[in-house]
Amino acid sequence: MKQEFYPELSDSGLRIDKYLAQVCEGLSRSYLQKLLRSGQVLVNGSPVKASYAVEEEDLICLEVPEAVEPEIEPEEMALDILYEDQDVLLVNKPKGMVVHPAAGHTSHTLVNGLMYHCRGQLSGINGVMRPGIVHRIDMDTTGVLIVCKNDMAHSSIAAQLKEHSVTRRYQAIVHGVLKEDSSTIEGPIGRHPVDRKKMSINYNNGKPAVTHYRVLSRLKQFTHVECRLETGRTHQIRVHMASIQHPLLGDLVYGPAKCPVSGLQGQTLHAGVLGFIHPRTGEYMEFSAPLPDYFKHLLDTLA
Repeated sequence: MKQEFYPELSDSGLRIDKYLAQVCEGLSRSYLQKLLRSGQVLVNGSPVKASYAVEEEDLICLEVPEAVEPEIEPEEMALDILYEDQDVLLVNKPKGMVVHPAAGHTSHTLVNGLMYHCRGQLSGINGVMRPGIVHRIDMDTTGVLIVCKNDMAHSSIAAQLKEHSVTRRYQAIVHGVLKEDSSTIEGPIGRHPVDRKKMSINYNNGKPAVTHYRVLSRLKQFTHVECRLETGRTHQIRVHMASIQHPLLGDLVYGPAKCPVSGLQGQTLHAGVLGFIHPRTGEYMEFSAPLPDYFKHLLDTLA
């Protein structure tokens, strides 16, 4: 993609890498310096160094190469498969496993294992980086995840997710002792206005989100709850529980900066139940994943 820029008088004297970083949204200064070194930035028809000082009369031509998604390699790994047929696969994801690859992180993900297990029989709707993935759960969240093995199944499950007809029940341990036995949290979720890596209750730009919770057991300083998702926003349970001052135990993003339990990795959140209409048979199917050992141990020690 080629772009042209014409510096104004107020820009004169700026290093070209700094100038381009200001006018090119989404491109970092270090990446622009790489483009300058490879001759993909021309000033008045000639390549220049990053230290070049722009002038008002300059014609700057920038060529940004098309992004190339890396090829994802199948990897043999032990997958805890709860159910599988020609259309869908239900897997119990362990703690610490990333669901799909991202730039710079293309191995040891669930997708790598699925590609080996399914021998390429995965839906392609979400592209080469996310074959078969129609929804995801966070790296430190455990439990049931549905994988689609063809585009027909993918379209069906995606439509059910959009209609909020998929049953999704999670178990969590939250800070503090909840007074109500059950309640509903409503609050639109969107990007945090300051910290773009976080989500937040965002009434201006958020999407509607509803979480129903009920108490399973009250511990000394924590509460074991089940959360049922009516919607499925990014980090929904984590954001909603934090919004009522009961963040998830171990959640260093939305809860206390220091975890009170030594050695705990990430939030205590388990996708326990997933139910949906099978895309081929039209029958309702529901699957559950047992609580992981670390979660059961925490319930015993925190009681």
